[in-house]
Amino acid sequence: MPPAAAKAVAQPLAAAAPPMPAREPAPATPPASAAEPPRPVRSPTAVAPAVRRSENFYDVKTTVFSALIDTIDLSQLARLDTESAREEIRDIVNDIIALKNIAMSIAEQEDLLEDICNDVLGLGPLEPLLARDDIADIMVNGAQRTYIEVGGKVEETGVRFRDNTQLMNICQRIVSQVGRRVDESSPICDARLPDGSRVNVIAPPLAIDGPTLTIRKFKKDKLTLDQLVKYGTITPEGATILQIIARSRCNVLVSGGTGSGKTTLLNCLTRYIDNTERIITAEDAAELQLQQPHVVRLETRPPNIEGEGEVTMRDLVKNCLRMRPERIIVGEVRGPEAFDLLQAMNTGHDGSMGTLHANSPREALSRIESMITMGGFSLPSKTLREMISTSIDVVVQAARLRDGSRKITHITEVVGTEGDVIITQDIFLYDIAGEDAAGRILGRHRSTGIGRPRFWDRARYFGEEKRLAAALDAAEAEELVVAQG
Repeated sequence: MPPAAAKAVAQPLAAAAPPMPAREPAPATPPASAAEPPRPVRSPTAVAPAVRRSENFYDVKTTVFSALIDTIDLSQLARLDTESAREEIRDIVNDIIALKNIAMSIAEQEDLLEDICNDVLGLGPLEPLLARDDIADIMVNGAQRTYIEVGGKVEETGVRFRDNTQLMNICQRIVSQVGRRVDESSPICDARLPDGSRVNVIAPPLAIDGPTLTIRKFKKDKLTLDQLVKYGTITPEGATILQIIARSRCNVLVSGGTGSGKTTLLNCLTRYIDNTERIITAEDAAELQLQQPHVVRLETRPPNIEGEGEVTMRDLVKNCLRMRPERIIVGEVRGPEAFDLLQAMNTGHDGSMGTLHANSPREALSRIESMITMGGFSLPSKTLREMISTSIDVVVQAARLRDGSRKITHITEVVGTEGDVIITQDIFLYDIAGEDAAGRILGRHRSTGIGRPRFWDRARYFGEEKRLAAALDAAEAEELVVAQG
C-alpha cells in the first residue's frame, strides 16, 4: 500500500488525537552476575528489551498500532517478502506518527517501529529475546512478566505484552506452525520453533494469571566437546574418553536435572558417530541437531480434540526397530518406552543413546526400572536389573550447580549385576571444594584410577585403545601431581 493511501486513512484518526509527549528515559538495568559459560557481548538492539519502558510508551504504541491495522491491507502485505513488508510497515507508521503529531525522540521512534514490525510479522516482544544467543530459556508468566535465564541464572526483563489477548495470539501463531492448537478446549501444548527451540504453552483456564509460555532456546552455534572443555564442564582427558565412548558404539544414558545440559551433551556425543551409520531419533519435540547425512527424525503426536490419533514415544521406538536402524537415539526417556529402548540396545543396535531426569547414575538406573514397572511389565526385579546391566554401558551425569555453571559430574560405566544389585564403577568424578568470594563454585574433575574400563575391548575393536590408554594415563598422572602437591 502506498504511503499516500496510509496518510489518507490515518488523517481522520490524527485529528482527534492530541499530541503525545515523549516517554521518560528508563533507568539502566544493573549488570547480571557472572556465570559459566562467559556471555557474548550484547548488541545495542539486544539490550533494549531489558529496559523497562514507561506506560506512556505503551499507550502511544497501542494508538499507532490500532491506526496501522485500520490502514493496511493485510492480504496484500502477506504477498510481500519479510524485508519488503517491514519497509512498508515502517513507512506507514512514520506517516501515522507525523499525522498524529506525536512527539518522540529518534531512538523512541526506532523502538516503536521495531516493536510494531515484530508484532505484525514475528512473535512480537519475544523477537529481540529470540535473537539473543546468550539466553537459554524464556519464561512468560502472563502479559506483564517475562523472565530469562542467562548463564544459568534467572532474571526478570522489561518485556511485556499489550494484554493477554496479544500473548495468546502469539502462542497460537507458534503452535500452528507445527500443526498444533491451543485454546480453552485444548489448553496445554508442546511445540517447537523453526530453529528447533522447544515451546510449552499452558493457557487459561488452567493458567490462572494468563497464558504461560516457556521456550527452551537452541543456540545458533552448536556447542562441541572442545567448547565444554574450555568452559570447564569437563577436562580434556574426560572429553577424549567421551569421544571414544561415542565412537565405540557404547550404549549411553545421559542423566541430569532440568536445565543441566543433557540435550546439549547428547548433541556433542552424536558428533562422533560415523557418517555411514543410519541413525533414527525419536523425540517429543524435535531438538536434536545431528550432523550426519543418514538421519531419520521422528516426533510424537498428541491426541486430537476427540482424543484420537495420539502417537506415543513407545509407538515411535517400536517402529524404529522396523526401520533398519544402526543407532536409536531417544530425546528423553520418561515412560514405558524404556523397555523397548533396552531391547533395542540388546538386539544389535549398539551405540543407542537417550537422556532422562535423575540426580545420579545409580538413581538413573533405578528410574529406568521404575519406568518399565509402571508400563505394566510384570517382570521380576532381578530379571529387569540384569536386562539394564547388559543393555547400558555408560551413564554420563550432567548437573547445573547453584552458581549457574554446568558440569559433567560423573562418567560411570555399568559393570554387571551381583545378586539383585547393579554394579557400577566411576571413571571420572567432579569434587566440589567450596566457593570463592564471588559465590562461584570451586572444584575439580578427577580420575578414579580405573586403568582398564569394561568397554576397553569395544574400544580396541574400533581402533581406539591407544587413545583410551593415553587419556586414562594422563588423567591418572594429573591426579598424582595433585596428590603430591
